[in-house]
Amino acid sequence: EAISLGMVPEGGLFVPAEIPELNLEEILEMRDKSYQELAIWIFDKFLSDFTKDEIKSSVKEAYKEESFPLAEKTPLLKLDKNTFILELWHGPTAAFKDMALQILPQFLVRAVKKLNIDNEIVILVATSGDTGKAALEGFKDLEGVKIIVFYPETGVSRVQEDQMKTTGGSNTEVVSLKGNFDDCQTAVKNIFADKEFRAKMEANNYQFSSANSINWGRLLPQIVYYFKAYFEII
Repeated sequence: EAISLGMVPEGGLFVPAEIPELNLEEILEMRDKSYQELAIWIFDKFLSDFTKDEIKSSVKEAYKEESFPLAEKTPLLKLDKNTFILELWHGPTAAFKDMALQILPQFLVRAVKKLNIDNEIVILVATSGDTGKAALEGFKDLEGVKIIVFYPETGVSRVQEDQMKTTGGSNTEVVSLKGNFDDCQTAVKNIFADKEFRAKMEANNYQFSSANSINWGRLLPQIVYYFKAYFEII
């Protein structure tokens, strides 16, 4: 339900009721695992409403070779003895947001199915550039979902704007607003908080959700590459 809603309708954020505690021995048992295996291990500790097979299929679809062509999804480059760079730009839009926004759609469609939601999901996204394109790429042509991305008219790079405007998909919309990113974010939050407007949407078989990092299904996948980087260094 937290994944399908995105954010708490009354305001605030969904957070886990409990944070799993891991000892060093448990952690080190995973040191030679692939990125996908690490993802399954971590997701399984939080997504208690999902079966192991559902998590595995979500990971397989999200991190497939067509989207992430490198066998090592997040290579760690060593510059010198104490300096490393974690490369998170090998996804379909060359933004680190791809690591989460390619799997959030997989979580969402399964969450909607589990909750027997018949409404069409309308994803609202505020972006300063990279989130927008990554979200559009992840959700494009996904059945039962529409996505609308809002960005500041003069607040994104030319490359990011061109990426967003040229996104394919029959379910994608991009809107530029006068102002900065905070104005876009505030507008989206105000829409979520407008109970009367939400009721009108639901009366017409639509339901809002979010792909910003307020969505637990977006934040959770970003844990994985910290574990992967740790294992590459030790």
